[in-house]
Amino acid sequence: MSQFTLHTPESAPEAARETLAKVQKHYGFLPNLLAGLAEAPAALHSYLALSEQFGKTSLSAPEQQVVLLATSVLNECQFCVAAHSTIARNVAKLDEASIQALRNGNDLPDARLNALARFTRTVVRERGWVNGAALDAFLAAGFSKAQVLEVVLGVTTKTLSNYANHILETPTNTQFAADEWQPKRKAA
Repeated sequence: MSQFTLHTPESAPEAARETLAKVQKHYGFLPNLLAGLAEAPAALHSYLALSEQFGKTSLSAPEQQVVLLATSVLNECQFCVAAHSTIARNVAKLDEASIQALRNGNDLPDARLNALARFTRTVVRERGWVNGAALDAFLAAGFSKAQVLEVVLGVTTKTLSNYANHILETPTNTQFAADEWQPKRKAA
């Protein structure tokens, strides 16, 4: 049982209320991650700012979801895997085979997206200490040096939310329930 409150626009600290109200109006519901982050308005605003900037990168919407899902699976974040599976399918229009491959930590059917997933996993596993071979493979797949750093931005964004969700014990919103996910070690 979490010791943290999932805030509403009314219960949140003053500095988070307007932001939560805007998010709730925009999506028609309040994602539990943001309701939890509202406990620390600086964390809420930082996460939203990072997410906004990641959305402006040169990576396509499906590519962004590959980065976010690959990171969330490795970090074993149940909330983010469910949420980004739904977003990848319904908003970014990532194909189902790729979504399932990401959720299971497998190779993706598309070579370029697979190179992106592999590079992202390397960044996460090695905490940024990417060797020359991994970097060369990513660049050889047609990605740019700028996109190397854009992947780091995506990993950073998701690491903030993944770690916060672990501590908050964030329950999955009903809007993402069809994509609930368990890490392999918990499912066994």
